[in-house]
Amino acid sequence: MEKNYTIKDIAKLCQVGKSTVSRVLNHDPKVSEETRKKVQAVIDSVGFKPNRSARAMRGAQNPVVGIIVSKFNSSGESQTLRAILTELYRQKITPIIVESQFDEKQVARHLNLFKQRQVDSVIVFGFSPLSEEILQQWQGNMVVIARYFKDISCVYYDDQGAINALMEKLYTQGYRHIGYLGIHNQDETTGRLRTQSYLNFCLQHHLVPNFALTELDIEAGYQHYAKLAQPLDAVLCATTSLAIGTVKHFQESQQMLPLAYIGQNSLLEHFVPNLISLDFGYEQTGNRAVALLLEQIHGNKTIQQQLVSFLLS
Repeated sequence: MEKNYTIKDIAKLCQVGKSTVSRVLNHDPKVSEETRKKVQAVIDSVGFKPNRSARAMRGAQNPVVGIIVSKFNSSGESQTLRAILTELYRQKITPIIVESQFDEKQVARHLNLFKQRQVDSVIVFGFSPLSEEILQQWQGNMVVIARYFKDISCVYYDDQGAINALMEKLYTQGYRHIGYLGIHNQDETTGRLRTQSYLNFCLQHHLVPNFALTELDIEAGYQHYAKLAQPLDAVLCATTSLAIGTVKHFQESQQMLPLAYIGQNSLLEHFVPNLISLDFGYEQTGNRAVALLLEQIHGNKTIQQQLVSFLLS
């Protein structure tokens, strides 16, 4: 594997101080021509590319971080992204935000684009079925959100535990005909993992599965609720968007069933009785992701995985 040289490595090879290497990189006129040529020759010979984000944090230029979201219309991703942007702006870091639309190839294209623009620090929302191989081709700083990777720093959710907790809450309240509105399995976490948790609970508690999988938007939730079989005495939604679509159907049919969902929404809480919501830790995730990335930018390359806990209301 190609070695990722640091300023410290270049300084050692040149037998000069790190500050001298930095001054050469920043075109400081106070550096002698002889020293500049010697340092530049080593830089060219090893193919050293300075960490743009780290240099920017030291005031050499404007810091930039690339962010790859899955879907802009995702309520959960929007909450996490808002927390990320708040913290980046506080650090005077400029974000470049792009959308993958759950397409692994699109993620690879975006990473290549960032590389071409010399952006070496990225945050990737990993709801799509991303391969670790694609992500490991990235040579800079990286934090992945929502997915666990053994060899990549990540902040991830307890998708299966959250669905299980909501099902357990409904079950203990006496409901046995629990319908589930979920997301297509192309979404690895919000989709496949949450659906599998619902099916596992049904199997363990001898319940008949009753579910429909759809896209991540309000209208899809509204339309697919009708695909759930009767009888129904409660509904569980994988996301806030699906829950809002379900409530729209409730209102039109004048049948307001107990509803549980992952997320929190003040309008739903105000208008829907018997509502069970779950704080999934979206804001906390955004803050942790930025903190991990800043550690990498400042030189701490230790791989860290952090699981964000949820809070059942």
